[in-house]
Amino acid sequence: MVKKYMAPPKIFPKFEGLEHLTSAVIICSERFSIDYMNPSAEIMLEISHDQACGQVMSLFFEEFDLFKHAALSAKKSQSAFRENEVFIRSKQNKTLCVTFTVSWLGNSDYYLIEMIQMDQHLRIAKEERMFIQQQANADLLRNLAHEIRNPLGGLRGAAQLLEKELASKNLKEYTEIIIAEADRLQNLMSKLLTPHQLPSYDTTNIHEVIERVRGLVVSEFGSEIEFVRDYDISLPEFVGDREKLIQALLNICRNAMQALLKQSDTENPSLKVVTRSERQIVFNKKKHSAAIRIDIVDNGPGVPEPIKDTIFYPLVSGNDEGTGLGLSLAQNLISLHQGMISLHSEPGRTVFSIILPINNGLIINKEVAQ
Repeated sequence: MVKKYMAPPKIFPKFEGLEHLTSAVIICSERFSIDYMNPSAEIMLEISHDQACGQVMSLFFEEFDLFKHAALSAKKSQSAFRENEVFIRSKQNKTLCVTFTVSWLGNSDYYLIEMIQMDQHLRIAKEERMFIQQQANADLLRNLAHEIRNPLGGLRGAAQLLEKELASKNLKEYTEIIIAEADRLQNLMSKLLTPHQLPSYDTTNIHEVIERVRGLVVSEFGSEIEFVRDYDISLPEFVGDREKLIQALLNICRNAMQALLKQSDTENPSLKVVTRSERQIVFNKKKHSAAIRIDIVDNGPGVPEPIKDTIFYPLVSGNDEGTGLGLSLAQNLISLHQGMISLHSEPGRTVFSIILPINNGLIINKEVAQ
């Protein structure tokens, strides 16, 4: 008779807190069979807890002898044993480089293994720098816009008064130029201040937002570029400002469209929007149990290497005719929803990824709800 395997979460009542850790944690027996795996480990190793339980650790460790040596050393010394730059493989055969720590739980005769991806430290540090820079940029732009708007109003008013006093049409051309340029700068300042206007939060469906953006993009650029949709229609609604989300996605899509049209030798130019769910994800120093991921993918030339790290800074643009405000404003608008934008770009494939937490703590405006 084959003994049925029973998952042992009740064996480890004092380890319930492991469910909330961002690092991957596995508990295995002294024979290296897996008895517990937390959600972070499920995500990293692309396998569910129930599928992993009963499997041997060699399923994931390419150098299983190294793992056994580390585990036995931890048991012998009764202290944690750490190994850096160890290669493991996920259930889907994805190779990952991790730092792992193994400890012997003497009271229960089990090993506890904690794994952290090497690139995770770099990603978190980069996100923190981006967040700090974004806050500094937002404050700078807001203060700059306020300082410029007031003199502009006076300048435009003075030009209008001067225009009334001038009899010569030739001279009026100069005042018309002053008024037109003042209006252009005023419009630019309004764009800079847009993210700081009071949001109108309401229950939002992300696919309705994307479909509105698609309609605007298609009407502006025509059918020269194929717009591909790959949606996960099971994504739930969340609290957000629909108009601000439309503007953020529209800015990114416009950038992609302009890059595709500029590169005339791109075969079958296309813009693809993919929506998926994410869980147990960490960004901006917070862990989110569930989030929506939007990938905006184009097959254009890619972002120029010199501006990859500064592409979200104000006034930075790879387009000679651009203002360099589109992506900076998009980042600020997404940050109002506690989200973030990241970029991965290489020739032939550029991906802007937007992460929006579902439980973002935002409160629906009463006047909007009514």
